Amino acid sequence: MAKKLSPGDEVSWNTPQGQTRGTVKKVITKPMKIETHKVAASKEHPEVLVQSEKSGKLAAHLPESLHKSGGKKKSS
Repeated sequence: MAKKLSPGDEVSWNTPQGQTRGTVKKVITKPMKIETHKVAASKEHPEVLVQSEKSGKLAAHLPESLHKSGGKKKSS
């Protein structure tokens, strides 16, 4: 993985509606499903599960599409 992202990291990414922010939940290294979307992750091609700050929804992104935007989210 080019970037070292870990759970709790704050990240941003581009969407058709503009840039959005969220928090890394985990790095995915095996295939899984998020609702109806199949994530084709593997150890060789990991993806990053993030939770959107705005909507609260989970989505998988390629590590290179994410930009670290801060530190770590503090747990309550």
